[in-house]
Amino acid sequence: MAENLLLALFAAPLAAVVLSFAVRSPRLSEYVTVLAAITDFVVSIPLLIHVLGGPVILAHNYIQVDALGSWVIVCISIVYTLASLYAIGYMRLLNEDERLPLFYGLFSGFAFTMLAACAMNNVGVFWIAIELTTLISTFLVGFEREAESTEAAWKYIVVVSGGISLALLGTVLFYWGGSFVLGPSYAMTWAALHKAAPDVYQPLLLVSFLLVLVGYGTKAGLAPMHTWLPDAHSESPAPVSAMLSGALLNASMLGIARFLGVVRGASIEGFAHSAVVGFGIFSFFIASLFIVRQTGIKRLMAYSSVEHIGVQALGLGFGGVFGVAGALYHMLNHSLNKSLMFFGAGNAMRAYGTKDIPGIRNVLNVFPVSGTLWLLGAVGIAGAPPFALFLSEFTILRSGIHGRYLWAVIVFAVFLIVVFIGFLSHFRAMYFDDSPEQQIPGLSGSFWRTLPMWLAFIPLLVFGLWWPHGFWDIFTRISQDLMGGAQ
Repeated sequence: MAENLLLALFAAPLAAVVLSFAVRSPRLSEYVTVLAAITDFVVSIPLLIHVLGGPVILAHNYIQVDALGSWVIVCISIVYTLASLYAIGYMRLLNEDERLPLFYGLFSGFAFTMLAACAMNNVGVFWIAIELTTLISTFLVGFEREAESTEAAWKYIVVVSGGISLALLGTVLFYWGGSFVLGPSYAMTWAALHKAAPDVYQPLLLVSFLLVLVGYGTKAGLAPMHTWLPDAHSESPAPVSAMLSGALLNASMLGIARFLGVVRGASIEGFAHSAVVGFGIFSFFIASLFIVRQTGIKRLMAYSSVEHIGVQALGLGFGGVFGVAGALYHMLNHSLNKSLMFFGAGNAMRAYGTKDIPGIRNVLNVFPVSGTLWLLGAVGIAGAPPFALFLSEFTILRSGIHGRYLWAVIVFAVFLIVVFIGFLSHFRAMYFDDSPEQQIPGLSGSFWRTLPMWLAFIPLLVFGLWWPHGFWDIFTRISQDLMGGAQ
């Protein structure tokens, strides 16, 4: 049964790609993409439950889905579903029906490569899958064919491919180091590298880890390797921005998490965790500075992504059950919340005809329903209760407060306050500042652009008030896999 679930997970987006490119019908492309996304989401839940009893293995162990990979698959499937629904209402506003089949084919292809990366048990094939996400998503970043979006697409592929090249070099060095322990030729699985790591020459292991951390950290948007992210997120169509922030960054963080698991038990393990914590704190610092002084609405959301990927890095770096649980819960909550925020930003940009925050005023008068959801989402993304990100951030703070990372916890708490004030000050201006009378035209497709905001908001509120007990079982299992059951 589990094998069939996994096959359905991959077959659904591939079928959407084929139909979108073969039939070339804009309406058919929309609906098969939504159907594929919903199928993936429905399949991902029983798959996650099943792998708690043991991983699902296919293709001579090249494909292996464990609890960690399955959790990331659930997060990606959620964003894929929400963004597919939102795209129906948003992409029709561009009045480019003849290009929509191309968009949806690339969109489902992008989802497929991210899902495939989560299932790769061979470290080299995992790198290939992550690089494929870059190649496909580059065309989505530049889809609107404006000068700014084309520039953002070029910057994205150049910076990210450069970073991923470092990850490849680190992967090669990992394999080379393992060859002195396991022999000149061996299956380059995550488990094999972990088995060899304690006996590998430790300076070589350290260099290898730092290379993959910088490489996959570039793709994840950790500062200072984040320079592609503000442009790509702000110039992409809104549903693509949601996929980049809520799904792609998670797939990239999966690589960092798995390599942390590889070095578990080696003498460099403590330094590896400290390096991840350091990148997390620096990302938070950079993001807070740019959030406070930001003038572009989607760039504001982009720097918020840098902030929250830094939060995930802190949780993984702190380690232990609470650190890993906080990071993974934050991954889910950020996927929901950032999708909601980019959907609201897309609505505002199309209605007001500008990406600039000073040009967006009296939002509630223009969008009473979706504007309210967007404002509540802003409160949530800033880390305020009763929304889910507050709970995951509090869990991460708790994980570090009694260990050697107390300094990082203090810095983290200070920057949380800065981000809260800076982020919400922009929304106060957009919602409550006076402005000259503006003639805002009505937008069609409001159902498709509002429904996914509700679908993102409701679980954000529920998960902020109630931590499902089943989640704790999942996080404990993943923590044991990554950190050896450290408490």
